[in-house]
Amino acid sequence: MTPLPSSALTIGFIGLGVMGLPMARHLQRAGHRVRGFDSAAGALARLRHELPEALICASAREAACEADVVFTMLPDGGVVRDVVCGADGVAAGLRAGALLVDTSSSEPWLTRETAATLQARGAAMIDAPVSGAQWGAEAGELVFMVGGAPADVQRARPLLEAMGRQLFHLGPLGSGHTMKALNNLVTAMTLSATAEALTAGVRCGLDPAAMADVLDASTGGSWISRTHIRQRVISRRFDDPFKLDLMVKDIGIALAVAREAGIEMPLCEAGQPLWQAAQRAQGSGASISELVRWVEQRAGVAIAASEPSAGGGRS
Repeated sequence: MTPLPSSALTIGFIGLGVMGLPMARHLQRAGHRVRGFDSAAGALARLRHELPEALICASAREAACEADVVFTMLPDGGVVRDVVCGADGVAAGLRAGALLVDTSSSEPWLTRETAATLQARGAAMIDAPVSGAQWGAEAGELVFMVGGAPADVQRARPLLEAMGRQLFHLGPLGSGHTMKALNNLVTAMTLSATAEALTAGVRCGLDPAAMADVLDASTGGSWISRTHIRQRVISRRFDDPFKLDLMVKDIGIALAVAREAGIEMPLCEAGQPLWQAAQRAQGSGASISELVRWVEQRAGVAIAASEPSAGGGRS
């Protein structure tokens, strides 16, 4: 299969939230024609304001019409399946030979179902979930975890490189979504362990900013300690844009994948109910940072600077 040209493609982009809109912006800046759709009127208004040259579409079908490649950035695989396979969905408008790239955090088994529908219409699909959060999408520094046939991945590579800094092809369709769920599982358990350790340290009289410095210089350091503790917790902002609901969903996907593979994950299985309890307590729409607030509430300890002058510690 001949790779798609790297310029002047027509791109359908479905899902224009905190991740999708900046991703679409990078594609347009790379010289592509963007056709955008989102079920939220506010998202379409932002697209109209920020990318006035983009075509605002009334449905997923319209966004897919005439597109060489369609991107989806949606909450989960069920939503992706509905958007693709519904009566006014992507599959109804996507031409034969086109490619769907799902950058959502989706269930790999649903991804394969969606791909079968597209294959029956002569279109292909790859999964390319991302790491890097909102800042990575804005900066064009996302990391893509990709699953799919090598030829299809090669077709999408120039587009993914316009939005990110690294691309890992992990295997056949569904491999990217498997990796994304496992990555988020590790992140979730690291956040839980870090929060519990910090509450213990604060109870023992340690300053949390100093603890974060020690972690970053020691074996306990992580992406969580570098990007969340001072910025989201000690600052008392608790404002990470990634939602607790989505992390709980990804934990469930990862554990389901492990069970299907016959792998026991006792540590992570023990951590899942804690995240579910935090989700119930903090409510729908809460940031993943609210997991730390829930840990604080259970411990009766706040991971906060002891003096106003201490601020958020080293940035």
